[in-house]
Amino acid sequence: MDVLNKIRNLQSEREWSDYKLAQEADIPVATLSSLFQRGNQPKIETLQNICNAFGLTLAQFFLEDESIEILSELEKEMLVTFRKLSYNQQKALIDVFRE
Repeated sequence: MDVLNKIRNLQSEREWSDYKLAQEADIPVATLSSLFQRGNQPKIETLQNICNAFGLTLAQFFLEDESIEILSELEKEMLVTFRKLSYNQQKALIDVFRE
């Protein structure tokens, strides 16, 4: 798996710049820029922060087969959309569901 390519794809899905991802992941934008410019693999702590920003676990990030077979198509769509939201947006949506 190309980790940097996967990060770029997730950024693209959310239309996030490097600056936005760095903000959401609470990492310096210079760290992120350095990863992509040098093609280095991120440290596990950095990757964990990036996954958190995307609303993913490390296991979900590395999952090759992204199909979720036990969910309906509508549930899958909702989950994909949910994962594109920022952490604060996700929390707000959960609050709405709880009401």
